[in-house]
Amino acid sequence: MPKYLWISRAHVIDPASKRDAEGDLFAIDGKMVAKLTVEQKKKAQKIDARGLVASPGFVDIHVHFREPGQTHKETIETGTRAAAAGGFTTCVCMPNTSPVVDHAGTVQFIQDAIERSAIIHVYPTGCITVGQKGQTLAPIGSLARAGCVAITDDGLCVQNNELMRRAVEYAKMFGIPVMDHCQDAAMTQGAVMNEGFMSTKLGLRGWPNAAEDIIVARNVVLAAYAGHQIHLQHISSKYSVELIRRAKGRGVPITAEGTPHHIALTDSAVAGYDTHFKMNPPLRIEEDRKAIIEGLRDGTLDCLATDHAPHTNYEKDKEFDHAPFGILGLETALPICLQVLVRESRFTLRRLVELMTSKPAEVLKLPAGTLAPDAVADITLFDPDEEWTYDALKGFSKSSNSPWHGQKLRGKVRATIVAGQVVYQDGKIVA
Repeated sequence: MPKYLWISRAHVIDPASKRDAEGDLFAIDGKMVAKLTVEQKKKAQKIDARGLVASPGFVDIHVHFREPGQTHKETIETGTRAAAAGGFTTCVCMPNTSPVVDHAGTVQFIQDAIERSAIIHVYPTGCITVGQKGQTLAPIGSLARAGCVAITDDGLCVQNNELMRRAVEYAKMFGIPVMDHCQDAAMTQGAVMNEGFMSTKLGLRGWPNAAEDIIVARNVVLAAYAGHQIHLQHISSKYSVELIRRAKGRGVPITAEGTPHHIALTDSAVAGYDTHFKMNPPLRIEEDRKAIIEGLRDGTLDCLATDHAPHTNYEKDKEFDHAPFGILGLETALPICLQVLVRESRFTLRRLVELMTSKPAEVLKLPAGTLAPDAVADITLFDPDEEWTYDALKGFSKSSNSPWHGQKLRGKVRATIVAGQVVYQDGKIVA
């Protein structure tokens, strides 16, 4: 028997279809349709969405679900529950697990875990190099055939330029992009925060912007040389934004992302040595923060991505030098971006939705990010003005390492629908 869904009287924002108006949404058996008949409406699950925005399900192309091997931090089950609570219906998980994803067998393990326990769509990525050691190329073809949507050594950066060149050329043969974590290793050895006034004041080893800028420049050259897409992850530097803008102006196949924390915070947040403000790349200064916002405004940076990176309390509860890099991001992305981009920076709500739906889907060519007829019925319903207090200890992630713990936020996901099925509603997982 067909399953019908009817979302009524929502403010529908679907940038891919150029739709931004009050209206209804309909789905049959997990696929969007233009309308339902009178008889079908009688049988439909109806959701009254008055006062809510209905958008395509959010897409995050940079998350760490820690499975296999680091399941004390997160699992595919807990990570996808956190994603659903944040309005995300599609996530792309990074390969720096244990073991790393440098073999088709590991990809299959992850695919099996996704099938078994994910409540949203999850896509794996594979490593660029064997063991993420930056010495020998991973079997890119077999990783692509196994289902990896991109290759990346995220968490590390390939330092050998010739090896990176070969990776891009092989990725081109197999039709998948290369994603790169832009960090010069020699310039950042032992560094734990942005290099500048604050690092000097706090007595912490500084991490210069140039360490990112140099690799961004390298990748621009290689993308142009190979004629193939390199996606630059979590850009944090003003000059990197300028390099990307110039490269795009010349038609270089470069894409890039910004994170909620790099648009919301600066290195002044580190003043109390709170390790929940320690991330990679580090929080920069105000001019860098503003440059990332402008890059998102004009399309220099293609999309938002959370870099959701769970760590346990006992791992984070260490001296700043010794604590791991990374913070949670999935459950707080919407309210943080609403505040910084829409309220403070005057982005339209439609532009924010675009940066969280159709644009990230386009970067990796994922079947997501639109509410057009025949699309998968992945839908997020949210109230952009609802205020709530975020308690990371009561969140859906297995970890609680968030800099926004205990803060009042504005903007709340009310329901998340995956392939026509409500999986999250009003604070509860209902899948």
